Amino acid sequence: MHKLIFIFLLSYFSLQISAQERAMTASEISAFKEAVVETSKASKTIKSDFVQYKHLDFLDNDIETIGKLQFKSPNLVKWEYTKPYVYSVIFKEDKLLINDGGTKNAIDIGSSKMFKKLNDLIVKSVKGDMFDDNDFTVTYFKTDKANKAVFVPKDEKLTAYIASFELLFDKKDASVTEVKMIEPSQDYTRIIFKNRLVNTTIDASVFTQ
Repeated sequence: MHKLIFIFLLSYFSLQISAQERAMTASEISAFKEAVVETSKASKTIKSDFVQYKHLDFLDNDIETIGKLQFKSPNLVKWEYTKPYVYSVIFKEDKLLINDGGTKNAIDIGSSKMFKKLNDLIVKSVKGDMFDDNDFTVTYFKTDKANKAVFVPKDEKLTAYIASFELLFDKKDASVTEVKMIEPSQDYTRIIFKNRLVNTTIDASVFTQ
């Protein structure tokens, strides 16, 4: 009986260890980055459902929202929230187009270096190709199911908004499956992508208000 318990515990802890993150080797990092860049370059359009979790320390439960993402190369991104409210944000050139349940606003972000950086960060995170950005220190990890890159900003102004940025990648096709943005307060936004479609037709009208 004691032997069976020991075997069970050994198996349990082996599973726990195998599920933990492990740092990538230099050769693994090189192969991983190459695969991600190849996937990014081949992805001219992306459509995906997503579930977003907003974690705030003072709340018992995360705030959950559901929506759709649409991306068109080189830098058009639309986040459309459908539940529990209707809200959309479009990043288009140097404009941020907001539609809040029919109330529309356009914000010029071209004159703000910080907003431009945040916009670039969002576009690159959707595509997954952020590895040549000199604004971050990047570390790489792997589990049995996914690869992960953790980006820590070097720019002090950017650290006022973001403590770190994490991307999870599918091991098979090197596509982004999850984005997590951690704030200096340690509150965070976690977005999980589902039903991803690549290189389908997206009409230009999608990126207008």
